[in-house]
Amino acid sequence: MTSTDLCLTRTSHVAHLEMRRESPGYIDIDFVTRLAEQLEALDADDDCRAIVLSSAGKTFCAGADFGGAAQGTPDPAPFYEQAMRLFRTRKPIVAAVRGAAIGAGLGLAVVADFRVVGPSARLAANFNRLGIHPGFGLTLTLPRLVGEQQAALLFFTGRRIDGVEAQRIGLADDLVADAEVLARALALAAEIAESSPSAVESTRASLRLGLAERIAEVNRREREVQLEQMGSADFREGVAAMAARRPANFTRT
Repeated sequence: MTSTDLCLTRTSHVAHLEMRRESPGYIDIDFVTRLAEQLEALDADDDCRAIVLSSAGKTFCAGADFGGAAQGTPDPAPFYEQAMRLFRTRKPIVAAVRGAAIGAGLGLAVVADFRVVGPSARLAANFNRLGIHPGFGLTLTLPRLVGEQQAALLFFTGRRIDGVEAQRIGLADDLVADAEVLARALALAAEIAESSPSAVESTRASLRLGLAERIAEVNRREREVQLEQMGSADFREGVAAMAARRPANFTRT
């Protein structure tokens, strides 16, 4: 199932999925669908015990592409229907986060059980800066990792944090030199793979009991609010301001 922008390699019991999206590294419904299919295929592979998700470029994932927002209101539902499949997979995932993980890109990083980052990583839940409600289930998954107070701070400000801060607040599990991020993620996955695969998967299932269903429920509200707000002048202004790298002039319309 390897494709030009999603490459699968294997080392013993560790599968490495490398995203090779064109710069700046946006994702779309087609890519998320194929990523879900690949993870589901690895679930069915008894030889795979752990997965590493990384990016070949300087950016882990720049999020969803809102470049066409001015042409009409995009419906986030089909994208999120595929994204929710990622939370239902069974194998442990380690994300090697180099560079930016922004918006839906942060949501993708949080799908993983563990995140390895370098100091130059840049993570942001910038939805409010775009004029919309957060998505990708982040209103549940982010506070689950960092607590409600830190999650609110990241949501309301849309600020970008580096790898050092991400580890301090619990968003990242391991902080290493930028050049060592992938190697450390692969080493962690290999360490996990040394444990009994059935024991790991059953323990993971207990730790995440009902989580995928709760994320899907939260995401239904997220996308309903997003769909309403994506028709607003504030959303169009937020997208335009982000593209122009200038402060937005929001008017609550």
